[in-house]
Amino acid sequence: MIIGMGIMQFSMAQDSDGKGGFDKSKLFFGGGLGLAFGTYTIVNVSPLAGYRFSELFAAGVGINYSYYGYNDGYWNYKQSYLGMSIFGRVYPVRQFFIQVQPQENYMWYTQSGIGSYQDQPTLKLNQFVPSLLIGGGAAIPTGGNGAITISVMYDVLQNYYSPYYRQAVYGFGYTMGF
Repeated sequence: MIIGMGIMQFSMAQDSDGKGGFDKSKLFFGGGLGLAFGTYTIVNVSPLAGYRFSELFAAGVGINYSYYGYNDGYWNYKQSYLGMSIFGRVYPVRQFFIQVQPQENYMWYTQSGIGSYQDQPTLKLNQFVPSLLIGGGAAIPTGGNGAITISVMYDVLQNYYSPYYRQAVYGFGYTMGF
């Protein structure tokens, strides 16, 4: 929280010509949308907003919703996450970035029997799940203030209930600015 307030103070105090004030041309918005249907059903919506402090640094906030569903013929699994995150990016080269993204999700999980297992008790679990995604990517300019973003991140906390447990997080999205 204190870091976020410091970032906001810094952003309010700087603009492109160094005279102070907020420079809306440094804002960017974007995010990702994921859909998969078949053996697994996956839905992900994750908008974000950020501010480019300089050619080297950017930071922002995001929210996300994810749903995972699976039916193996015996059990029906449903898992939803609603969360928020902050992120910081360093651009060592103009189009490439390194990103750190702490995230807190609230998880709803149910496992219920179907068919011959329908008499089994339903398992329900609700809890907060922290994640710390670290990785990098590319922001490929598309003209104006827009860019296609491609990234690969990994959750270094590896909480068993994390949506990123034991897997890399591949991102593909679009950001646009003013």
